Amino acid sequence: MHGMTKTTRTYLLSISTALAVVMSFASFQFVFVVSDFSLKMLIVPIALGCVLGLLIGKVQTLRMELAERNRLFSALSDFAVEFSYFRKVSGEYEYASPACMQLTGYSQEDFYRQPNFMDTLIYPDDRGLWQGHVHNINGVGAPEKLQLRITTKQGQIRWIEHLCSTVQDDEGKTIGVRSINLDITERKKAELELFLAAKVFESPNPMLITDSNSVIIRCNHAFCNSTGYSESELLGQTPAILHSGRHNDEFYHEIWEVIARTGEWQGEVWERRKSGEIYPKWLMISAIKGDDGGVANYLSTHFDITERKKAEQKIEDLAFFDQLTGLPNRTLLLDRLKQAMIVSARNGNYCALLLIDLDNFKTLNDTLGHDFGDMLLKQVADRLRDCVRADDTVARLGGDEFVVILNALSSIESEAGVQTEVVGEKIISMLNQTYQLKDAMHRSTPSIGATLFMNHKSNIDDLLKQADLAMYRSKEAGRNTLRFFDPEMESVVMKRAAMEAELREAINKQQLLLHFQAQVQGGHVLGAEVLVRWQHLQKGLVPPAEFIPLAEETGLILPLGRWVLEAACAQLSLWAKRAETEHLTISVNVSSRQFMAVDFVDRVFEILEATKAKPQRLKLELTESLLVSNVEEVIEKMFILKAKGVAFSLDDFGTGYSSLTYLKRLPLDQLKIDQSFVREILSNPHDASIAKTIISLAHNLRMGVIAEGVETNEQRDFLMTLGCHAYQGYLFGRPVPLKEFESSL
Repeated sequence: MHGMTKTTRTYLLSISTALAVVMSFASFQFVFVVSDFSLKMLIVPIALGCVLGLLIGKVQTLRMELAERNRLFSALSDFAVEFSYFRKVSGEYEYASPACMQLTGYSQEDFYRQPNFMDTLIYPDDRGLWQGHVHNINGVGAPEKLQLRITTKQGQIRWIEHLCSTVQDDEGKTIGVRSINLDITERKKAELELFLAAKVFESPNPMLITDSNSVIIRCNHAFCNSTGYSESELLGQTPAILHSGRHNDEFYHEIWEVIARTGEWQGEVWERRKSGEIYPKWLMISAIKGDDGGVANYLSTHFDITERKKAEQKIEDLAFFDQLTGLPNRTLLLDRLKQAMIVSARNGNYCALLLIDLDNFKTLNDTLGHDFGDMLLKQVADRLRDCVRADDTVARLGGDEFVVILNALSSIESEAGVQTEVVGEKIISMLNQTYQLKDAMHRSTPSIGATLFMNHKSNIDDLLKQADLAMYRSKEAGRNTLRFFDPEMESVVMKRAAMEAELREAINKQQLLLHFQAQVQGGHVLGAEVLVRWQHLQKGLVPPAEFIPLAEETGLILPLGRWVLEAACAQLSLWAKRAETEHLTISVNVSSRQFMAVDFVDRVFEILEATKAKPQRLKLELTESLLVSNVEEVIEKMFILKAKGVAFSLDDFGTGYSSLTYLKRLPLDQLKIDQSFVREILSNPHDASIAKTIISLAHNLRMGVIAEGVETNEQRDFLMTLGCHAYQGYLFGRPVPLKEFESSL
């Protein structure tokens, strides 16, 4: 009866009353029939027919009305976009609108099948709110409206606005609950966006909001003013647009790792404004969770700490840096020295301590004044910085005394001493250059004392005393020089310095010679490799192993290499004029330092032009160490020279870098099997396998191959069976002067 209208119930009541009247009248007539049977037999059928006709008409009218109402109700509910239902007090659903599928993903049958089915859809965090609502609506019956979340059949979380009220029968008894549920998910998202936007724009601090993929979606005016970017330039970008380059990928990875673990991070970063200015800021990042518990947004607040950093830097400068030169003062020097001793003990490498005193500095102060003395000290500090590596230390001890700490030298004491001497000579050379002090030109020289150390057991004061004693020995030796605290080390360094001076003189006075070693194939001489020799006036012939490494370390390899190349090209030009020698080639070794010189290609072209040598007869031998760095520059230079006709051979192949990736890109003409593989090629299977591999590789890459160090017929024959037909070694001739080489032809 709860579904009937008042009119319908009135009709049914009228019918019931009519039936009662008829039945009463029929009973009365039945009594009366006894007395007057014939009359009653006539009246009763007529009355019954009238009543029954009336009843049948009323019933048909009611049925049509109910059918029409049901049809209209179904039509309206089917077109309704809201999900509505009627739930009995028992929990069973008597009706659920078709829109339930659109909102929940479940069908009407799912609701009809399980009592209180709506309870199972409520999001876990909202079930307490739901249970209180159910209790309230069942107990009080007043209409209620609340907002809560449900989980759809597809696992989505949706916000709904739940409106419901109880339904009573005619006696006022609650028979169920009717409800309409509206999907307000998008409205909730809009409210959250408005909340976030309000939070951002209300803050006086620069603030930024990104989505879960770190794409910028909001920023306030303070942020734009701070960075120099407009809002339109920032939206759609990521915060990487602000990166200064001072932090590596690992730094940012650690930040996001902390955020993923704790939901927030804060710390100091350096970022870049639109103008390019790099500045420090204190950054706070917080993750904002969405309805599903996952991260929906990131909110970051930025605080410019430029002034604070300046104040901190000023305090640090006052405590640890010399105010005149900006160099570390004695306090910071002692700390750096302590750290160097610890690192030295750990890695086993020597370090050096150099004490530098300016000669006759007091005279400058006394004659020109302290202003000129201060200007000189500043310029000396700048020059000292240029003489050392970034991880070394230059400090001002006080007055005109400076200290240099050289880190990570060789683990061999003699080599570390040589390295220290190289830096010391560089310092002397730099400090000997003229100084401009206002309108006056001034010259100054240094006296340097040096000592080596390799562990943290040495006493810092003792090291400073050792360097000080060595510095005074330098002054006693005539100033403007370097002396070591260790006499033996000083002897090694002095010997090396003497050889360097003699080699420089030998290059200038052309005391160097070229020797030629034949390269043969099939019994015929193809050409020669030129090898430089030093004919010393007192010591005689100096082996290359003694002066070539020295030339590399001191930079003398550049003038030495140029002289060798000029002499070789000049000889090619002379050979080209004789029929018996015009086919000969000359191979010239080129060091990495020489090849990487900026003007190397131009110098080769100049020498070829000046000597009129044929580029096709010149072969440059490069070592694999050249490929360790600047590979692209090497390849570019090789192709330029190759285009001119110059050939290339890769020397000592298999003993160094041996990168097949770069090998296939290099315009090489020949691979050279190192003599270390040839020496035991008959007795060592590994050497034989390596030689075979090199030969096969050369053939596959369509390059020539030559073996050096061939001394016996057996070695030659074995190499021949492997496919190598070009040789160089004592079997065919030692390196000899030019006349002896030409006579052997």
